[in-house]
Amino acid sequence: KQWYQRRVAITAGEKMPNAKSKKTKKVQKKFVLDCTHPAEDKILDPSEFATYLNEKIKVAGKTGNLGTNVIVQREGHKVNVLSDIPFSKRYLKYLTKKYLKKHGLRDWLRVVASNSSTYELRYFQINQDDEDAED
Repeated sequence: KQWYQRRVAITAGEKMPNAKSKKTKKVQKKFVLDCTHPAEDKILDPSEFATYLNEKIKVAGKTGNLGTNVIVQREGHKVNVLSDIPFSKRYLKYLTKKYLKKHGLRDWLRVVASNSSTYELRYFQINQDDEDAED
């Protein structure tokens, strides 16, 4: 008889008395874009890069719709992106590559994930051994 009462309660749309209700928590994600190497060589300006991200990040399919959900900050040679909504790290890599291409830096810099929440801009490693062998 007890299983029948539970089944009727479920089909009627009522919550089971033993079921735990799930509460949605605000998940704040923090992503870091480390521009240390190109910024020290004065190839890339982190403040200009931060304003580019502010203009280009889309929230709900619209640019310039950041509100309080997404915050872009610059700390020294690093750009931090804080998000209260679901946000993709891969999207930041896409925007970074787009910025590098726009400024003609894509041939010299690459975007590498240094840990789970950080991207780092590094120079391509060019092998000097090939040139030495030809001489």
